Formats: sequence, structure tokens, C-alpha cells
Amino acid sequence: QVQLVESGGGLVQPGGSLRLSCVVSGSFFSIYAMAWYRQAPGKQRELVAAITSSGSTNYADSVKGRFTISRDNAKNTVYLQMNSLKPEDTAVYYCNADVRLRLISSATSQYWGQGTQVTVSS
Repeated sequence: QVQLVESGGGLVQPGGSLRLSCVVSGSFFSIYAMAWYRQAPGKQRELVAAITSSGSTNYADSVKGRFTISRDNAKNTVYLQMNSLKPEDTAVYYCNADVRLRLISSATSQYWGQGTQVTVSS
């Protein structure tokens, strides 16, 4: 069983910063891409940032220059550093991981965390 647990959300004023963390635990062979998504009330879930196992990254246009995704492969952890936060960044943020469960099979499965609330408000 693979579990993703996010932390680091909260209430912050506009212009402030937060750092989200997501730890992957359980029984698996390796983690490929990891990503952060978010879902605001009444909106569809959207990709915020993604990072490959080798460290290549991509970002939604709305967060480029403000957010930074990184990972620590030794700790099976992905981070999202969020700076210059805006009210429109308010959402539930979800961690996602593409996990290969077994050495004998190259198949991977997608796993999600439970989400962490980020609220940007004065």
C-alpha cells in the first residue's frame, strides 16, 4: 500500500510564503514523476507544478516565477515552495506521484494525497 501525506498548508496574507511537503510511504520499487495539483471551490483540479525523477520541472503559467517544486529522492518527498502568494492561489493542494510498485513490472500507478488547504487572505 502506498500513501501520500501532505503538510504545510495554512492561512497566509497576500504576498506571503508557504512551503508544502508530501511524503510517499509504503511498499514500492521507485517513484517517477511527482506533482502538485490544486482545486479551488467550484473549479476543476489543475496542475500546478511537476518534477521528474531526474529533476526536470514544469509549471502552470499562473505560478511561474513564484512557485518552486523540488524533491528529495532519498526521503521520497516532494516540496512546493510558494512565494508572493495571491488570493487566487487559495485552494486545496494535492500531491500526486507516479509509482512503480515492483521491479519485475514496469507498470506504474498514480497515487494522491488527501490534500492540504491553502488560504491567502488579509
